[in-house]
Amino acid sequence: MVYISSWDEFVDRSVQLFRADPQSSRYVMKYRHCDGKLVLKVTDNRECLKFKTDQAQDAKKMEKLNNIFFTLMARGPDVDISEVSGKEQAEVQPSKKGRGRKQ
Repeated sequence: MVYISSWDEFVDRSVQLFRADPQSSRYVMKYRHCDGKLVLKVTDNRECLKFKTDQAQDAKKMEKLNNIFFTLMARGPDVDISEVSGKEQAEVQPSKKGRGRKQ
């Protein structure tokens, strides 16, 4: 079990670990509200990588990592993840006019 202090190194090694054996890899998030700590873990039962933080700004980074893993799990381990972002732009819809009560 290895705690990695650098976020970029954790993401790179986690993606490599998943791509090496996608069938037995898993990604776990654990948040302890009483401590304010977030622990992310990626393991394949042979190697375990962990990242621990208590910074609120790391939530955006965690969201991007979630999207990377969702993409890898849905499209396969060989997909290019360079275009994966924190918020998908396809989710943003323009507001519709004419809804609601007339004033």
